[in-house]
Amino acid sequence: MELYRDHFQNYKRYNLLYAIFILLCEVAKMDYQEFLKSKQIIVAASGIDVEPNEINPTLFLFQSDITRWSLKKGRSAIFAGCGLGKTFMQLEWSYHVSRHTKGSVLIFAPLSVSAQTVDEGQKLGINVTLCRSQADCKPGINITNYEMLEHFDLSLFSGLVLDESSILKSYAGAFRNRIIELSRQIPYLLACTATPAPNDYMELGNHAEFLGVMTRSEMLSMFFVHDGGDTQKWRLKGHAVKKSWEWIASWAVMLQKPSDLGYSDEGFELPPLDIEQITVKVDNPNTGGLFAIEALTLQERQTARRETVEDRAAACAGIVNPSGESWINWCNLNSESELLTKFVNGSVEIRGSDTNEKKERVAKEFISGVVKKLTSKPSIFGWGMNWQHCHNMTFVGLSDSFEEMYQAIRRCWRFGQKHRVKVYIIVSETEGAVVANIKRKEADFERMLSEMVSATSEISKTNIHATRRDVAEYNPQIEMIIPNWLKEDAA
Repeated sequence: MELYRDHFQNYKRYNLLYAIFILLCEVAKMDYQEFLKSKQIIVAASGIDVEPNEINPTLFLFQSDITRWSLKKGRSAIFAGCGLGKTFMQLEWSYHVSRHTKGSVLIFAPLSVSAQTVDEGQKLGINVTLCRSQADCKPGINITNYEMLEHFDLSLFSGLVLDESSILKSYAGAFRNRIIELSRQIPYLLACTATPAPNDYMELGNHAEFLGVMTRSEMLSMFFVHDGGDTQKWRLKGHAVKKSWEWIASWAVMLQKPSDLGYSDEGFELPPLDIEQITVKVDNPNTGGLFAIEALTLQERQTARRETVEDRAAACAGIVNPSGESWINWCNLNSESELLTKFVNGSVEIRGSDTNEKKERVAKEFISGVVKKLTSKPSIFGWGMNWQHCHNMTFVGLSDSFEEMYQAIRRCWRFGQKHRVKVYIIVSETEGAVVANIKRKEADFERMLSEMVSATSEISKTNIHATRRDVAEYNPQIEMIIPNWLKEDAA
C-alpha cells in the first residue's frame, strides 16, 4: 500500500510539473509572438486621411493616389522618374499638411528650383512663399534653398519637404546629419527625388534616417553585408532581399512610369534620345611622342580636357551657332564656360558665383525664349529644372559622374518633351570612347533600376491602391414598395 501511495504522489507531482511546463511554454510562445511582432519592419501609417475628391483635379490619377498614400503615411518618400509630377505631388501634400495642422510647411529645393516651384504652385492655385530666412516665412507653404538651412528654425514647421532629396549626397556629411537631426521633431516629412541609384544603399539609408524609419547603421546591419574586403561596398544578404524591398515599399513608392503601379502611360511616353560623340583631333599632343595617347586615369583625363578647351569650345560653336533653336551647353571648368560664352553667339553664362536672383531670372528667360543659348554647369542647373521647351544640348566638359550627366540630360529628356532630344558630347581624341563608356554605365543603371522598381511594384500597387476607395454606383431600376403596416405604424 505504501508503494502505491508513493507512486500516486509522484504521479500528482509530475502532472503538476507537466502542467507548469505547458503553462510556461504557452507564456513563452506568447512572449515569442510578441517578440516577433516587435521585430516587424513594416512602417505603420500615422498621417492624414484625405478623400479622393479633396485632391486637386489637376493631378493625374496616379499622382492623386500617391499623394493620398503619402499623406496617410505621414512620413514617406516618393522616388519617381523625371517628369512624373513630383512637384505637383509635394505641393498638394504640403497644402493638406498645412490645412490639417493649421501650421506651416517648409520645402528645401536645389538652387534655382525654388522660383520654378512657386510658378508650379500657381497652376494648382497654391500660394508658395519664396524665402531666404525665417523672417521671410508666411503661414502656409514656404520654399528655400538647401544652402539656407542655418537661417531657419525647423521647430516652427509642422511639415518639411526635401525636393530632389538625392542631392544631399553632394553635400558634406555634417550637412546631411544636421538636416536629419533638425527634422526629428517634425511630425510630417516627405522626400522627393528621381529613383535613387539602386546600388547606392547609403542613399536609401539617408532617406530612411531622415524619415525616422530606421538609422542607416541599423539598415545596413539588418539587410546587408560587406562585399568582400571592401568595407565601402555593401550587398544585400541573400535571405533578406524580399524583406528589404517589403520594408522599403512600406515607406517609399518607386516608379519610372505610371504603368509600374498599374496606371495608364498615356501622355507619359519619352521621345527618342540621340547621343553623339564629337571627337576633336589633337594636333600637338603633349605626350613627348608623335601620336595622341588615350588618357586612362582620372588625372590624365582632366589634363587632356584642360589642354583642349579652346578646340572643344570652337567645335561646340560650329554645331550651335547655325541653329535658331534653344540650346544648353554644359561645361565643367570655368575656362570652358568662358570660351563657350565667347564663341557661341548669344550665349548667356551662369556661374556658381552669380547671385541667386540672377540665376532665377536667367532660368525664367531661358524658359520664355528670351535667352536661347545657355551655358552653365550641371552642379548649378542640373537638378530639378523642367526644360521640356529645349531639346538640344552639348557637353563640352564632363565631371566623370554618370549621375550628374544623367540628371543634366533629364532636364530636357523628360515626360512632356515633344521632340527628339539631341545630345552632343564633345571630347578630344585623348579622352577615348566616352560615349561607349557612358552607354555602358547607362545600361547598368537602367538594369538595376528596373530590378529595383520590379521588386517593389506589387507591394507598392497594394499600398497605393489601398488608399483609393471604390464605391459602386447604385442605379435602382424598380421602385421600392413600402408595406401598408409600415406606413400606418410610421403615421
